[in-house]
Formats: sequence, C-alpha cells, structure tokens
Amino acid sequence: MKVGLVGAPNTGKSTFMKACTLADIEINNYPFTTIDANQGIGYVTTNCPCKELDVSCDPNGKCIDGIRFVPVEMIDVAGLVPDAHQGRGLGNQFLDDLREADVLIHVLDISGRTDSEGEPTEDYDPYENIRFLKKELDFWYEDIFEREWKKFSTKIEMENKDFEEQLLSRFSGLKIDKDDIRKVIKRVGLDKDRPGEWSKDDVSNFATELRKLTKPMIIAANKIDLLDTDEKLEDLRERSGCEVLPCCAEAELALRKASEQGKIKYIPGCEKFQILDDKKISDKEMEALEFVNKILRNYGSTGVQKLVNKAVFDLLNMIVVYPVENENNYTDKKGNILPDAILLERGSTAEDLAYEVHSDIGDDFIGAIDCRTQRRIGSDQILQNGDVIKILTSG
Repeated sequence: MKVGLVGAPNTGKSTFMKACTLADIEINNYPFTTIDANQGIGYVTTNCPCKELDVSCDPNGKCIDGIRFVPVEMIDVAGLVPDAHQGRGLGNQFLDDLREADVLIHVLDISGRTDSEGEPTEDYDPYENIRFLKKELDFWYEDIFEREWKKFSTKIEMENKDFEEQLLSRFSGLKIDKDDIRKVIKRVGLDKDRPGEWSKDDVSNFATELRKLTKPMIIAANKIDLLDTDEKLEDLRERSGCEVLPCCAEAELALRKASEQGKIKYIPGCEKFQILDDKKISDKEMEALEFVNKILRNYGSTGVQKLVNKAVFDLLNMIVVYPVENENNYTDKKGNILPDAILLERGSTAEDLAYEVHSDIGDDFIGAIDCRTQRRIGSDQILQNGDVIKILTSG
C-alpha cells in the first residue's frame, strides 16, 4: 500500500511528509524544492488489543500506550502546476511517480497565501488548486488510455478478447483490478464489447471515472495556523466534493522532533503533549510549543495523523488484524506477543489473511481460530478490525 502526497509547489507537502516519516527531506520556502519523489515509511494508528487482553505486546514496529503504529509506504511527489500535462513546471514527472499510489492526500495552503505556481500572494482561492489538480489527474489518465485505445479496441473486437483482461494487461501500472473496471463500466453505461465505437468523450469519461475510483483523494487544508477565521475551511468543504481536514504540518513536525529528542512525550494524533524536561528546551522552543498548543486546543490535533488514518481506513476501507501462532498467549513461534499487525481490505476473510502473511501459508490454509472466542472459523469468515487470529494449515 502506498499513500501519495500531491499538491501545488510550496504548500507544505514536504513538511507533511517529513512529519509523517522523519525522513531527511529538504524543506525550503520556494517552489519545486522537491524534484525527485521522496519516499519513506509513515504509520497509521489504531487501538492495539494488548490493553483489552491485558498483555504487554512485542510489536515489529511500535506500540505506545496501547496505540499501535502500522507502517504504510508514503511518496511525496514534485509540485504540480496548471497545464503540467503540456509540460509546464516539472511536467508529467509528478504523474508518473503516482502510478503506484493507492490513495492521495492533496496538501494545499488553506490560508490563501500561496498561488497555483507556488508563489507568495494574498487572498488566493485554495479551491482553484483542487480544481486544477483534478483536471491534471484526469488528463493524465485520459492520455494513457488514448495512446493505446485504438490497438486495445481492435484486439477486443477483432480477436474477441475479454475487455477486463485486456485492460489489466495494458494498464496494470495504474493498480486497477477487474472489480474497478466493472464498476466504472456500469457507471458510465458504455458497451465494453464495442470499445472501438466509443467517442473521444466516452474514453475521457471512462478515464475520469476510473481515476476517481482508483486514486481516491482527501484534502489536507494545511497552514491552519495562518487562518484568520475558519470561513475558508467551511467554504472549501462545501465546494470541493472531497473530505477536507484542517492540519498544520509544521506543528506536527515540531512535536515529532521534540519527542524524538526526548524533550516531550507526544503520541502522533493526540490532542496534547507532555514536557519531560523543560531544562532541555530553549526559550525559543518553548515559545514554539506554546504556539503549537493553541493549535491543538483549537482543532484537537495537528491533523496530520488524522489525515493519514482517514486516507487508509476510510478511503481505502482497510482494517488491522493480528496473526499469531499461539491462540492462548497471543504469541508467535518465538514467544513474541502480538508481534504483527496486518492491513487488510474490509471484507477480507481468514484465508485472505493467510495469503497476506505468506503465499505458502495461504496454499496450505484449512481454517483459523478467533483467539478471543477460541472458536474455529472457516475460509469464508469475514474478519473485523482488531481481530487476533491463529491460522491453521495442513503443513
């Protein structure tokens, strides 16, 4: 799974990325700081079963005060400007970097102090960035399909090939599947057996609908610390057609750095932090933390972790499941308690979990045990978020 960060230059994407990953990323106050895509590991957070089960877990990752951190790949791509599909800015470089992204977080400057080119301004309408970014994504998908459509449609009609199979084989880099294709075909109401009869507008419409389905997007209304009122935030929610969450990436980065340095205790996504040793904190740092505290009081969090969680759990409809070897002690073969946390699509079965752990385990799957109830479950049992599961195999 990969979360893509997109947006115009100089809106705070790289700061958002660094706050999530603490990777060594260049951050400057000028457009196109990011040229090559930055990649790193961020986390979604969820309640760990360790508290409920009254055990101390040994995670392959981290668990802080019963909050489990489950890794996800993240990519921060080069800033996008209007007409990038025609070569402006860094052109389609940004789009090619997004092929493997499953979900997009669009970071924009909600304060209106950065325009679509990444230049300082006043009273810019941030909705314009949402509008043009969607347009560029649609042009990207449309161009990919139009280049191949004639050959693609000829193969289906002349050789009686399957529409879904051919689409997957030619456009597999976009991370689409048969279910996506079927949903879009039904939505647009076109004849999949006669793609050669589709008009240019038909192909364009098909590409747009597939983009919406396969690259779902949430809006990170960044730089809320520069907002005079929340009117722009409410206006953006009404006009965008997307979920919009306020955030301050700079505040989140400051908290995570201070936490890493042992100056404060802070769990990402929480509404407060604790100063551990004020002697380690300079007057300037203390002033900054007091400012961050105002953001936490106003908005409940910096918004960064909430955005990542929303993107993965809500837009991608994922759950977290904990596979173990011992159903009584919740351990693996080495005795580690609740070591692994696996992200699965909601609606996944125990057999799906087995294949996610390892293909060989999936091939040998004969059943599973729900460790909370101690009951055996079959291959078609739908798993729930937070389930602790022992997989049974024939091997």
